[in-house]
Amino acid sequence: MLQLAMAVAALLLSATYAQAQTAKHGFSGLCAYYPGRGGGLTAAHKTLPFGTRVRVTDSKTGRSVIVVINDRGPFNKGRVLDLSAAAAKALGMMERGVVLVRADVL
Repeated sequence: MLQLAMAVAALLLSATYAQAQTAKHGFSGLCAYYPGRGGGLTAAHKTLPFGTRVRVTDSKTGRSVIVVINDRGPFNKGRVLDLSAAAAKALGMMERGVVLVRADVL
């Protein structure tokens, strides 16, 4: 009986994880970047699974970049994403520091 309960729990957990990875949804909020950490077009998010691809669009300029979630954060109140320096540069936000973005899970 215990094995059956564990198998059901594992199945539910894997189905929830797969749904979270494939769900198409978006969110908006403040985004910053973390200089000196990580390379490539990557980002930190509090709950999205590692490896999730997200299109991040600057609400002011309309520029966008596709990043891969590979870290946890941001830990500052009110922020939804932290971008790597390379992703921030591609988005054109280096001078502004914190920008309002729209993020769409791909």
